[in-house]
Amino acid sequence: MTDAATVADLDQDALRRLIVAKLSGTVPDDGRRPERLAGVAPGLTASFRHLLPAEPAPAAVLVPIVDRPAGLSVLLTQRASHLRRHGGQISFPGGRLEPGDAGPLEAALRETEEEIGLARRFVQPIGYLQDHLVISGYRVTPVVAFVQPGFELELDTREVEATFEVPLRHVFDVRHHLARERKLGDLTITVYDIPFGEYKIWGATAGMLLTLYRLIAGLEECDR
Repeated sequence: MTDAATVADLDQDALRRLIVAKLSGTVPDDGRRPERLAGVAPGLTASFRHLLPAEPAPAAVLVPIVDRPAGLSVLLTQRASHLRRHGGQISFPGGRLEPGDAGPLEAALRETEEEIGLARRFVQPIGYLQDHLVISGYRVTPVVAFVQPGFELELDTREVEATFEVPLRHVFDVRHHLARERKLGDLTITVYDIPFGEYKIWGATAGMLLTLYRLIAGLEECDR
């Protein structure tokens, strides 16, 4: 088990190797693992399952870890502020699985190309996190991938207002996991935000990043 207090302090090569070791060989959920509501502590999903559709729509997102010489970083998007749902929020590129998609990986790569113009040749898939249920009615498969520098982005401004990168060490530093209370249904729970400069990463996106952190820190295991 990796000491959770030291994950953020690993050098780039060690952190890269650890991510590969934890995620290599993982496959998309097949329904055997317990459901997880994004942003909610593991084990509490059952208390809120009634708030979601019985059959959430399948979707996928890319969790793009950019392998820059200065350190690993996570590429995130800020959704267009004019959108009716989740306008202005911080998110991963991704969306609903379409009939022509071979699976979550294909959907995540396609949506990423459509939303921000990240070409597939720069993307090296590593593995999958557990599916996350989101309040908007989707079951989201996070596809974790390394992204090689040298890419150029072209944003679809109908959906994406901006992109930015957050150092992975910042994400993995527990001092940046800020707790707050949120009301879901009749219950009040503790959720965590990850502030970064002018941005506040919260909700499903923060929940998926914290799932990645817990996996890398050895606080939970990932079925393969």
